[in-house]
Amino acid sequence: MGDPVLRVTFQVVVAETERLDRFLADQLALSRTQAARLIAEGAVRVAGDVARASRQLVRGERVEVEFREPERARPLAPRAMRLDVVYEDEALLVLDKPAGLVVHPAPGHWDDTLVNALVARGTALSAGGAGRPGIVHRLDRDTSGLLIVAKTDEAHRRLANAIAARRIERTYAALVWGHVREPIEVDAPIARHPKDRKRMAVVPGGRSAQTRIEPVARFALADLVRVRLRTGRTHQIRVHLAHVGHPVVGDPVYAGGGSRRVQGADRLMADRIDRAATRQALHAARLAFAHPVTREWLEFRADWPPDLGPALVEASGDQELLARPNRLQYLGFFQ
Repeated sequence: MGDPVLRVTFQVVVAETERLDRFLADQLALSRTQAARLIAEGAVRVAGDVARASRQLVRGERVEVEFREPERARPLAPRAMRLDVVYEDEALLVLDKPAGLVVHPAPGHWDDTLVNALVARGTALSAGGAGRPGIVHRLDRDTSGLLIVAKTDEAHRRLANAIAARRIERTYAALVWGHVREPIEVDAPIARHPKDRKRMAVVPGGRSAQTRIEPVARFALADLVRVRLRTGRTHQIRVHLAHVGHPVVGDPVYAGGGSRRVQGADRLMADRIDRAATRQALHAARLAFAHPVTREWLEFRADWPPDLGPALVEASGDQELLARPNRLQYLGFFQ
């Protein structure tokens, strides 16, 4: 780390405090995330020693915080790849993202993301967040389907506000274990898993998260469901489906054993479904929203992706599904 551009020092005058990260956020008007990042970077010292986020302070202790020059954003390297753009105008574009494609640069994926592909394409992009130009909302790497990209800052602002106000309809198709007998409204807060920071979990005190799950087609061991997002937390659909006992088929993180959940004579069929699902069977199938400039109502549909076709066939037992061009339409998903 380089030399600090600002050093703040203060002394605790109360008898004792709550955790250092919370106390620091309150005293310096920072977000909890910003305070935690400063502590993790070793930029916060108590009595001259690097402090931990969980430390509780007492009266008389001296706290020193160093603010450093933020790292310059990495240049966005172009990476040419085929993109399935389903709509485009001067303000935005909508594309059908393939599974396996990371949306924006991050550690381990600095130059092979959707943003890199858009840069190579020459697409104008809104400023967005650092390293995330144009990205209004995200899909997990192994979730396919429809995604909006903003091309101007004004379009980005209006689309982001529309998502926050729940005026953008995002509907997902998922193949899940077990039978969803009636619509389920899930209202369960989500936060980082207390023991595995790479996972999310339903945690009391987490961020509010609401999901609606509706049955579409029932098969022998799994169902095709329609999932509507009310909020947009990390891994929300996968976490909520697992929470209500219907994890996504093929999900390596939240499926809770996948086919191993099934016992007895049905185990062989369950194993075939599991093997046919090369990734989580989750697809962003429908987007509907008012255009941020013209206010025209737009609606887009993306049918069940080819790579998940075998899993749907194994689950349904209907080999003719592979030959149908509009599988979701046939199964009544868009009704």
